[in-house]
Amino acid sequence: MNLYQTVEREAAAAFAAAGIADSPVVLQPTKNAEHGDFQINGVMGAAKKTKQNPRELAQKVAEALASNAVIKSAEVAGPGFINLRLRPEFLAQNIQTALNNARFGVAKTDKPQTVVIDYSSPNLAKEMHVGHLRSSIIGDSISRVLEFMGNTVIRQNHVGDWGTQFGMLVAYLVEQQKDNAAFELADLEQFYRAAKVRFDEDPAFADTAREYVVKLQGGDETVLALWKQFVDISLSHAQAVYDTLGLKLRPEDVAGESKYNDDLQPVVDDLVEKGLAVEDDGAKVVFLDEFKNKDGEPAAFIVQKQGGGFLYASTDLACLRYRVGTLHADRLLYVVDHRQALHFEQLFTTSRKAGYLPEDVKAEFIGFGTMMGKDGKPFKTRSGDTVKLVDLLTEAVERATTLVKEKNPELGTDEAGKIGKTVGIGAVKYADLSKNRTSDYVFDWDAMLSFEGNTAPYLQYAYTRVQSVFRKAGEWDATAPTVLTEPLEKQLATELLKFEDVLQSVADTAYPHYLAAYLYQIATLFSRFYEACPILKSEGATRNSRLQLAKLTGDTLKQGLELLGIDVLDVM
Repeated sequence: MNLYQTVEREAAAAFAAAGIADSPVVLQPTKNAEHGDFQINGVMGAAKKTKQNPRELAQKVAEALASNAVIKSAEVAGPGFINLRLRPEFLAQNIQTALNNARFGVAKTDKPQTVVIDYSSPNLAKEMHVGHLRSSIIGDSISRVLEFMGNTVIRQNHVGDWGTQFGMLVAYLVEQQKDNAAFELADLEQFYRAAKVRFDEDPAFADTAREYVVKLQGGDETVLALWKQFVDISLSHAQAVYDTLGLKLRPEDVAGESKYNDDLQPVVDDLVEKGLAVEDDGAKVVFLDEFKNKDGEPAAFIVQKQGGGFLYASTDLACLRYRVGTLHADRLLYVVDHRQALHFEQLFTTSRKAGYLPEDVKAEFIGFGTMMGKDGKPFKTRSGDTVKLVDLLTEAVERATTLVKEKNPELGTDEAGKIGKTVGIGAVKYADLSKNRTSDYVFDWDAMLSFEGNTAPYLQYAYTRVQSVFRKAGEWDATAPTVLTEPLEKQLATELLKFEDVLQSVADTAYPHYLAAYLYQIATLFSRFYEACPILKSEGATRNSRLQLAKLTGDTLKQGLELLGIDVLDVM
């Protein structure tokens, strides 16, 4: 259910009864559960607008809520706040509905959209490194939530698979295979460095590489076949990382720069024909008055270089036109490093002017900050090299497995390894997703692998704790009436019924940390409820009711973590 909207509707009706129907309710959860479940903050603004005493007006609204089927009490506090407590019967009824619903009471959107989401997007010339982690897992989580809410989600992995560097790489691939017929590209990073050394030190090799570039761009079938061989090997490296991370990205989601190669010149010609792109010092440029510098000069959005070469801007324009015109996107999301913000703002503005991005299609830049080391600098190895993503994930699993063995020395190697992988990968992902994506964050092994605090291991353990209850519970009646009498029973029930509100917020804003914070709150509340309200030692209706709350807690944790791309375990 959408608890927030339900309460807001009742409050809006009370506002109308008090003669302030045009004023916003301004509803929010209370910061302290002792004061109630929700708080209305809109009365003060309405009182100022209508020149009334705020406390007297608040009292009118509270009285209009007194006989409400949803709200048990409405108490005026301070200068005109209204604290609301929900009826236990209302909560109990909706807990039952959620328990009997395969989606835990979460409704699908009544206005589904086709959402094209661009994320991960590594450069295929090198190994994936830690810089690709945030885009990959943030984008994956957003896509999961949007899909769960009933939207059609089209994932697009806009890999860097085109450009002059590929002439060098293909030339080196040919050279290696000539010397060793059984040659296999096992380490992309090492391969790239070796190719770059050959390019810089051997003029003949550099000339060959440039010839390959010309042939590649000209569509030479032999060179294209070699290029495809390199791309396929590179993509297999990337897919192995995606599989380890448990991402939903599949090979069929790859839509790299090369896909739009044939449309680059037509896009530039179209912009010129529409009077948007003009020639400037041999280049084709769109001047944007919306981005003037301090001297009042419009920003130059270059769409074609001198000599006819293309840029990211050219490819991104063709790509956007394809996603709207062919994929029929209603909403476009680009999950990219925040340093690219200006480029995408200019891309969207140019696309609007060109008619590639209609007014009824929303385009959003989903920026994110940098993963930092404990020294406050971008995360690197001790030697200062970029950290390969595959190495980071391997270390996460190894560290988690060691931790699991220390806590459970009786576990076999295979079982400890399975738990270690789930905990380790989950810890890396949650450490990122629990932070506001726009912020930089410090990568800290000890903090992320802790079983205390706002971490994946803590949430995963909370889930296993619920499963432990049911292994001991024996028979119980999941259909019996829910009875909520204790404060923590009501508090946990209220929080469980906010699941749809939180998911809708993530779908609207593309901030996965809202979901992470909610799951941590659920786990924390369950722990308090578990200690204060005995489950297995209680009897009759109370026992059944508390088991129902435990069941919905476990289901919500599992589904919520799945939407973050994190697995759970029945035993840890």
